[in-house]
Amino acid sequence: MRVMKWSMIALAVSAGTSQFAMASAQDDSKGFIEDSTASILTRALYFSRDRRNQGAEQSRIEETGLGFHGLFSSGYTQGTIGVGVDVIGLLGVKLDSGKGRAGTGLFPEGSDGRSQDDYSKGGAAVKFRISNTVLKVGDQYTTAPVFASDDSRLLPELPQGVSITSNEIKDLKLEAGHFTSIVAQDQTYKDSISSSEPGSSRGLRDANFVGGVYAWSPEFTTSLYYSKVEDYWKKLYANVNWTHALSDDQSVAVDFNIYDTKSDGAGLVRADKDSTTKLDNRAFSLQGAYTIGAHTFTLAAQKVSGDGQYGYGVDGGGTIFLANSIARSDFNAEGEKSYQARYDINMATFGIPGLSFMTRYVKGTGANIASTSNGKEWERDIEAKYVIQSGPAKDLSLRVRQATYRSSDQVYSGSLDELRLIAQYPLNIL
Repeated sequence: MRVMKWSMIALAVSAGTSQFAMASAQDDSKGFIEDSTASILTRALYFSRDRRNQGAEQSRIEETGLGFHGLFSSGYTQGTIGVGVDVIGLLGVKLDSGKGRAGTGLFPEGSDGRSQDDYSKGGAAVKFRISNTVLKVGDQYTTAPVFASDDSRLLPELPQGVSITSNEIKDLKLEAGHFTSIVAQDQTYKDSISSSEPGSSRGLRDANFVGGVYAWSPEFTTSLYYSKVEDYWKKLYANVNWTHALSDDQSVAVDFNIYDTKSDGAGLVRADKDSTTKLDNRAFSLQGAYTIGAHTFTLAAQKVSGDGQYGYGVDGGGTIFLANSIARSDFNAEGEKSYQARYDINMATFGIPGLSFMTRYVKGTGANIASTSNGKEWERDIEAKYVIQSGPAKDLSLRVRQATYRSSDQVYSGSLDELRLIAQYPLNIL
């Protein structure tokens, strides 16, 4: 799901690189130490899910954890080729859980069904810069629409591989990557993405992608990406985004996304099972938003056509840049059509900067699943968020997210209610 994209991943990906640059960034390098940055993001997360009479042995899961996300990003050595390093350290601590309440995806679980008291992981990458082009080798976060690491729980996914990002041409960002493993959000070993045991043959084998974003004007951008994940699928992704200010307090925005997916090799669709099927589908979404003052009104439509559902996960849990991929469901089943209505309000207009509210409703029909060819599902999300604007706790964010999901056909899952309470505090050390 793309619903919880945390800012630290975006900051880590862009560290040392400026999109749409003009002058040579390497020429402006002050040095390995002089341009270094270090930060720690602390996140407290309460996660509760009520499975609503699904007949499951465990009808409710409920856990609380505290996560620490440390990132050191060095500057680059001076000269034609700059050299630097990025170091990532992650620690998760269990605050509240129980054998009968585990399974939220916040922590690794032992053979007894209990969550671990704590877990840690980390890594490093070496980076090289020539002009405005950066080559990075090692552990790194990714945000490409065909290979995006997820950060929707306590700690983020952490992929391992090689990436290159170039901003040599004004308004054009080009990037490519080769990745061979991912550490899952709730695990500590490589190749753990969607795999149940260390050393499992299931999981990511070899993933390659290439693509770019071009800003035709400050209001209009387009993207095009291609990826191939060995024995899973090949994907082609395109995006068109347009925003336009109508006046000082009014604007409109349109966003279009499309994926074309075809099976590759063995045609696996899940990394934790020997599950295969033929994938040959198109998934697209069209979203329009109108903002007036503090209010934003959004409508979206999404459809999957062809054979199989839109598949993702082994190529990163965030690899679904579709409008109706929200808190619980992605509305991405074979043949499914879905529609969204959303409302946002920014209370800064009313004298309370940092406070915002959001609610949305998505309804899906026509899902072709095992039990029916016309599966139906709907989801309603409500969110309130407050970011402290000044003082010792400046930038501390407090968020409440509530999701209600219903499906008599179990398109994505059975009906459930979900609640997340999130407190997040970023601390810049350097």
